[in-house]
Amino acid sequence: MTTNGGLASAQSREHPTDKLVNQAAARERPAYGRTYLNANPFAAQKNCVLDENPIVAIMSRPISTNTLPRDRDQPKGQYGMSDFRVERDSMGDVRVPARAYYGAQTKRAMENFPISGWELPAPLVHALGLVKYASAMVNRDLGKLTGTGTKPMDDDQVAALLQAAREVAEGKLDGEFPVDVFQTGSGTSSNMNCNEVIANRAIEIAGGDRFAPEKPIHPNDHVNMGQSTNDVFPTAIHVATAREIKDDLMPGVRRLADTLADKAQQWDALIKIGRTHLMDATPVRLGQEVGAFARQLELSLGRAERAIGAVLELPIGGTAVGSGINTHPEFGQRVARVLADETGIEFVEARDHFEANAQRDALVECHGQLRAIAVTLFNVANNIRWLGSGPRCGFFEIQLPSRQPGSSIMPGKVNPVMCESLMQVAARVMGNDQTMAVCGAAGGQFQLNIMMPVMAHAVLESVRLMASATRAFVDFCAAGMEANEAACAASVEQSLAMITSLNPLIGYEKAAQLAKQAFQTGRTIRELCREQGILPDATLQAALDPMRMTEPHA
Repeated sequence: MTTNGGLASAQSREHPTDKLVNQAAARERPAYGRTYLNANPFAAQKNCVLDENPIVAIMSRPISTNTLPRDRDQPKGQYGMSDFRVERDSMGDVRVPARAYYGAQTKRAMENFPISGWELPAPLVHALGLVKYASAMVNRDLGKLTGTGTKPMDDDQVAALLQAAREVAEGKLDGEFPVDVFQTGSGTSSNMNCNEVIANRAIEIAGGDRFAPEKPIHPNDHVNMGQSTNDVFPTAIHVATAREIKDDLMPGVRRLADTLADKAQQWDALIKIGRTHLMDATPVRLGQEVGAFARQLELSLGRAERAIGAVLELPIGGTAVGSGINTHPEFGQRVARVLADETGIEFVEARDHFEANAQRDALVECHGQLRAIAVTLFNVANNIRWLGSGPRCGFFEIQLPSRQPGSSIMPGKVNPVMCESLMQVAARVMGNDQTMAVCGAAGGQFQLNIMMPVMAHAVLESVRLMASATRAFVDFCAAGMEANEAACAASVEQSLAMITSLNPLIGYEKAAQLAKQAFQTGRTIRELCREQGILPDATLQAALDPMRMTEPHA
């Protein structure tokens, strides 16, 4: 079993095509990427890429001259141009950038959805590649790819298909996925994008002509064999989400928890005043206060585990509506097993494919746990921000690292910028949770949820933002925090809440009168009790010992 997200074979026995796959991996690959030279003169002027249709210009990719196609990648199409080739789908001919690995359906989606400029998150593209890889392995082992069905493949072609899917899963073809997040709600455009890229790349690996009208490795018949977007796309979302939580978010949260736990241990002997309702309360140790933050983060790790647990069931095998039409009865179970072996995450086939295809309740549950983590991060960052307020007119019990000038008009001002950054990330995640809830509730009608791409974007954005923000918070704030011992000690003796420890000795009513009198006269509780002889001095000293107040006593 591989636990590092690699793409080692999940089968214990060697298949005849395994050797061919390894040989294909060693072959030289042409340069990848989506940028290409365009005959449109505005492309050169703007240093960008324009679609051939000026109404739907795609201007997000700077031209890169070091990724130009090789001569053999330049087809001479019927339009008399080398910038484009002609691809055909069930709706007719489509002009596609000459060296792109994607095909007609991807190009149609690019034209139909010039919405946000947000492409699918890279982890989701990689997960799609991994699902296609696992599916191809299972179809190979079941004899489906080389069988007597439509367009049976030879071993070289199967090896090329597996290799191409591996390349997508490993991020080597990321530039070939241009479709906007706000697309068809099932994710069909992106599933076909993946199918087309893998098919064309596999043809190339196998030594064929990927520009020929007839595809010896077909995006639907071979790459998508036994699958539907309706089970593939949600499966990829689950795989991507679980992997990112496990590999990216959890290490960041764990590191922040450990950092705060270390600070708590260092500051365990420092007494300060506690606060409830932002008002003075009984003394606590600074280590206790910060230790509570560390515990919050430890509990967040458990929530992250539960978030992964929510998405372990995979819809793969349900195909179009959950019935499993056009797939082998063992397909879903086998693909889930391969994905589990590849990722080290205990994925399983969904118990009920009709539920798994139709609803995204699992994703809503998963993000609910992420929202709880965001609440914790906001709370911890905000408390640290308050403890660092000052430096002269705030609490200033913790000194935060100075990261940058804080004002364009007030010289010398330094702000708690890392706390503010983390709080904004948490706020974004909370907003994403509302998106998830609406999409989960309103998107699933009958046998399909039609809000999946934006759900995928939201959940993966939440994971990425919190992972990045926790790492930055540790590096640029938490690790460099220092206790201000003088500020912590100064407020303890002045607190009226010190009277609380006298309750068992003089009663609540008498203690309340003394607290009011101390506030009115400006004296401390200790001074007032001594002046009035409330208790013997030794008893008073023991009762007003602030360290003793930070622990329970019989």
